Amino acid sequence: MAQTDLFKFPKRPWNVGLIVGPKAPLKPKHIWAIRQQLKMAGRLRDLALFNCAIDAKLRGCDLVKLRVSDVAPSGSVRQRSTVIQQKTGRPVPFEITDATREALAAWLALRGPRPDDWLFPSRTQPGDHIGTRQYARIVRRWVRMIDVEPEAYGTHSLRRTKVALVYKKTGNLRACQLLLGHQKLESTVRYLGIEVDDALTMSEQVEL
Repeated sequence: MAQTDLFKFPKRPWNVGLIVGPKAPLKPKHIWAIRQQLKMAGRLRDLALFNCAIDAKLRGCDLVKLRVSDVAPSGSVRQRSTVIQQKTGRPVPFEITDATREALAAWLALRGPRPDDWLFPSRTQPGDHIGTRQYARIVRRWVRMIDVEPEAYGTHSLRRTKVALVYKKTGNLRACQLLLGHQKLESTVRYLGIEVDDALTMSEQVEL
């Protein structure tokens, strides 16, 4: 093929027809719908994983590596926990709400005693935890259950969901930074997709 022929058929962009960019956080109605579907289906592991993902606000690589000792070191599920992030090596705290504690307690009762300490052990690799790819497939399955566009959501949707709601309610970027475990506030601003209009809206609500 002549060199000039290379310009006759431009390479098809990889993202044609795909939704790219930051994945949208879930809305409260999505959270409620997914929880109801999982409860009705009796999927105790998935319900515990979903609730834990919302509360913990962790990256997928950190979420799948949670251990039983992180959330229930003495057999009862605690109200708060702290884990070390793989990406930054920094500790990040998170709350465990009543709904999540209930789901985790039910899952741990079903999980039963095991030689490993993984909170969500792999079903195919003995002694290992579920992988990040498996977690991503599970998230897609959750999204499809409630008939929303699956390509618009991903594992980061669950990481962003609660923090986006905290920011919308309080406008407190520092709190969001701590919850996400970001080192720089600028990272939190980019992650939440905060624009000038958001800043102006908050400013307009302050009267002097």
